[in-house]
Amino acid sequence: AAPVQECPDTRVPCTGSLMGLGDIISQQLVERRGLREHQTGRTLTMVSLGCGFVGPVVGGWYRVLDRLIPGTTKVDALKKMLLDQGGFAPCFLGCFLPLVGALNGLSAQDNWAKLRRDYPDALVTNYYLWPAVQLANFYLVPLHYRLAVVQCVAVIWNSYLSWKAHRL
Repeated sequence: AAPVQECPDTRVPCTGSLMGLGDIISQQLVERRGLREHQTGRTLTMVSLGCGFVGPVVGGWYRVLDRLIPGTTKVDALKKMLLDQGGFAPCFLGCFLPLVGALNGLSAQDNWAKLRRDYPDALVTNYYLWPAVQLANFYLVPLHYRLAVVQCVAVIWNSYLSWKAHRL
């Protein structure tokens, strides 16, 4: 039987929805803003980032990574995880954080200062969660489901990223 192909048209809205959910969790459970103080624009920014940046970039990265390291053995999964976490994750965070700052109207100088302040902590926190998740993802999950698996785990990560990116 042919493998089930995930429709690319559903990956991006799914990623956007889960980024929005992460922001709602951040605002309501982490920051305890309450419904009256909920920043809907911030949630919509995160949804937009999920649809316009995170979904396409991460989904494309997984396709590239599978071409670079085409196997599915434990060693191949380890190589993918090391390349993902050693190369992609630092670059992704280095783009994501200032993109949020720019969308929130930070000046270039304030955005740079915020990136210098928040990036090291975000990267270290990334390494507490993602290497184990990605190792399992690359070893156990077919390519066309990887973004979905990551986005399900990422609801927690997105809550953290939203909090980190919107903390002034």
